[in-house]
Amino acid sequence: MSKMAELLHGEQVEWKKLDLLLDYEQPTKYIVKSTEYDDSYATPVLTAGKSFILGFTNETENIYVASKEQPVIIFDDFTAGNQWVDFSFKIKSSAMKILKPKEGVNLRYCYHCIQTINIDVTEHKRLWISKFSQIEIPVPSLKVQEKIVETLDKFTDCVTELQAELQARSKQYEYYRDMLLSEEYLNKLAEQLENEGGIEQD
Repeated sequence: MSKMAELLHGEQVEWKKLDLLLDYEQPTKYIVKSTEYDDSYATPVLTAGKSFILGFTNETENIYVASKEQPVIIFDDFTAGNQWVDFSFKIKSSAMKILKPKEGVNLRYCYHCIQTINIDVTEHKRLWISKFSQIEIPVPSLKVQEKIVETLDKFTDCVTELQAELQARSKQYEYYRDMLLSEEYLNKLAEQLENEGGIEQD
């Protein structure tokens, strides 16, 4: 029996729409006023897309307060991009939703479920209300949700480590490729071979 089958053995799994599990907040009040970012500033400015942290602002008003104990999901209303956020922030655009769990809901479990959803995002409409909030996900007991989250987070950590290692190896490869194919290195190699008699002159 697989680990997932063991976890779900004897479980009564309900299917619930996401809007029964998550509340949303419009982020208008948290929009950054100035885009003159600087890494020395304290508060990150976020987007729900791949770039995630656009920069840092020194603005001190209307910061959304999130933490490890009270995380949120930011959801791009037009691309369905989403990010897990467990630190305080401001945002760049109002075209997103800040998703929070209703009482008794495991937000991290919902986050992992959202990662599996694939829908057409070519229509220019607010995706959370029109589509995502109406999608049903399987909801086992909280205890099983926690076990599933624990397992998926371990896999996520492994993937992150592998990506970091791959990126490091890729940079290492690029460094040696550029060095070995540089004019300076090739001239030096040719000179060395000529001095050692490895290159015959006509």
